[in-house]
Amino acid sequence: MIIDCHCDALYKMWSHRIDFDDDSVLDVNYQKWMDSPVKVQCFAIYIPEHIPTESKFTVALHMIDLFFEKIIKPFSNIHFIQTKEEIERLEPNEKGAMLTLEGLDCIGADLYKLRILLRLGVKMIGMSWNQANLAVDGIGEPRGSGLSSLGRKVIQLANQQKVWIDLAHISEQGFDEAVALSDFLIVSHANSRSVCPHSRNLNEQQVRKIIDNNGLIGITFVSYFVTTNDNATVNDLLRHISYFLSVGGEDHLVFGSDFDGTDQFVDNLSSVNQYSFLQAALKRTFSASVIQKISYQNFIKHFPG
Repeated sequence: MIIDCHCDALYKMWSHRIDFDDDSVLDVNYQKWMDSPVKVQCFAIYIPEHIPTESKFTVALHMIDLFFEKIIKPFSNIHFIQTKEEIERLEPNEKGAMLTLEGLDCIGADLYKLRILLRLGVKMIGMSWNQANLAVDGIGEPRGSGLSSLGRKVIQLANQQKVWIDLAHISEQGFDEAVALSDFLIVSHANSRSVCPHSRNLNEQQVRKIIDNNGLIGITFVSYFVTTNDNATVNDLLRHISYFLSVGGEDHLVFGSDFDGTDQFVDNLSSVNQYSFLQAALKRTFSASVIQKISYQNFIKHFPG
């Protein structure tokens, strides 16, 4: 059993105007998911930069509609997940689907829009993508500013509503400020900067802060977050896991593949049905108890509620 904290299938379904059931464009589609050990998949709402500001919230709502109409509604064995108990009640033949938000561009300066998204089932709020929004700067914004007053209100709302604050993509200043304010912390898809020096990965101090504040780190399969080599292998990925374990991260690791978010992945790990390849490598390297924690137990244990 595996829980995956991040994929961008909704973005691809929206941009390519395709269905979920059997389209080869998707890294996570119905058949691949059914042929995988992934029990619960998180589906991110990601609004691309080129969308005009006044249209971004509408696009977010469209992606949520796709989630319910194309993923939840047609398949009786896929259940909409909003609580830890709903995960635990899934039958062996059932899968769970969760909604997450990647970046706050779509709410502009309007906190009511975020409240609407939470009411529609979003359980994880990504504070930024790489660029700046009105809440905080992203890691790609040279200014590198931290939280605005809106950003602080977002975190206050997340704490009240018991949803995760996701710090993937956030500026380093924003990261530090958000960690100090958030009750439910996750970095849904990032690796170790000590192992692979990419700005989107977490430095040693950030890793320590997530662990010390009882947050989660989602190991991601994007090749350039895994290694500086041309080809990323599963052994390269295992080095990140080993590093996090060496600094006390056993109870704070999960998976955040980023399937459908790029076309550059670890070899033999480019779609959801290839998780079994990773499982085999994990079994050769780590204990059963550690694998169970990373695969699903840590996610369930930390589920806000």
